[in-house]
Amino acid sequence: MDTRLLPRSPFLTSVGRYFDRAAKLTEHPQGLLDQVKCCNAVYRMRFPVKRDDGTIEVVEAYRAEHSHHRTPTKGGIRFSLGVTQDEVIALAGLMTYKCSIVGVPFGGAKGGVRVDSHAISDGFRERLVRRYTTELYKKNFIGPAIDVPAPDYGTGEREMAWIADTYVMLSHNELNPYACVTGKPLSLHGIPGRREATGLGVYYGIRECMSHADDMKAIGLTTGVAGKRVIVQGLGNVGYHAAKFLQTEGGAVIVAIAEKEGGIFNPKGLDVDAVFQHLHHTKSIHNFPGAQNIATPGEVLELECEVLVPAALENQITADNAARINAKIVAEAANGPITDDADEILRKRGILIIPDIYLNAGGVSVSYFEWLKNLSHVSFGRMSSKHEELNNRHLLDMVEKLTGKSLDGAERQLILKGPQEIDYVYSALADTMSYSYNRIRDAWKSRGISDLRTTAFYLAVDRIARTYLALGIFP
Repeated sequence: MDTRLLPRSPFLTSVGRYFDRAAKLTEHPQGLLDQVKCCNAVYRMRFPVKRDDGTIEVVEAYRAEHSHHRTPTKGGIRFSLGVTQDEVIALAGLMTYKCSIVGVPFGGAKGGVRVDSHAISDGFRERLVRRYTTELYKKNFIGPAIDVPAPDYGTGEREMAWIADTYVMLSHNELNPYACVTGKPLSLHGIPGRREATGLGVYYGIRECMSHADDMKAIGLTTGVAGKRVIVQGLGNVGYHAAKFLQTEGGAVIVAIAEKEGGIFNPKGLDVDAVFQHLHHTKSIHNFPGAQNIATPGEVLELECEVLVPAALENQITADNAARINAKIVAEAANGPITDDADEILRKRGILIIPDIYLNAGGVSVSYFEWLKNLSHVSFGRMSSKHEELNNRHLLDMVEKLTGKSLDGAERQLILKGPQEIDYVYSALADTMSYSYNRIRDAWKSRGISDLRTTAFYLAVDRIARTYLALGIFP
């Protein structure tokens, strides 16, 4: 059977249409563009995992490596009953373009395991992760120079630790075994800031977007995040940290939060940390003190706000509800939360969309830093932090001597302290998100492209195509 004739998922179709729209703006030949667009390799596997009662469950899983123009490939692993082959191919493609946009030298990849992450025991989860890692290793789909997984929906530091440990046991002569996966715990060669990286990157991206006065004026807003009403859909790792930083660092007012069972609303603002603790203890976002319950997450998306942050799964804003979205800016913290037909409706209504392939690239950016740390076998700042502290001390001593004034102990320590590893991570992430946004914006304005998403895809496609040309694959 010709698989090209099989129906494709709406998500994969949307990604393909975004690509095609941007590819038309380039001058590259169609054959080269076809190579950039296609998924290079997909591994579909089925394997047995023993349940706690001794019975066997056959699990279906995938790993897609979208592009080998840069190696290793890079992408998360999600646990969800909704995982399909089309989904991991689409997500792997987005990872390719995302890495290109923020200048991270990886090809895109994605993994998925069809399992309910909320319904499995810890023992089953560990056996599943270790077996999945073994299957990837057998087919050469994992390794520091081959394919480097990371956390995604339904997985986290614990699963990445199991992957690393399994890989270490399998690869006896590997010099850099812990670089096989990122998002690991700090105790297992992880990097500070990785847990909050995607959400923090979302905040940095929104902040940069909202700093441009002419762009904000065009949609009826003033510059800056402070005081703006924000709605966040999804209070997982990405949504929680995005909401937290928007509130604590940016001064935004989080007026509503949605989860799978519905949402809560308070026009005066919600305390994000308090809501997160409430969700953790009660297993529901509903009945948070001082907030109004909302029956469905879809209703939350349609409330009035300045910035809407969908941070859950794909296909949340469709042609069915796009006309009722009541925000000035939609900031795609999740992968593919807006379908392509909904994207067109929102743009025609004058809503500014900050696209996912840029906005949620904070995770892969900090994963890149972790990978570099694992390859170098030394923490960032170890060679320079104390040196900078000594330089600051000499400079401060001279200033105090010349002025005849002295700082108190707390002020002096604040100036003297050399940067720690997390300081390097945060500053590098902020610089990455700022530089990448302005690169997209400059092309958007100078080339007269219709929107930020098409511009971001255009820049990604052009850069990847030029890499293939430089390699001599398409003379």
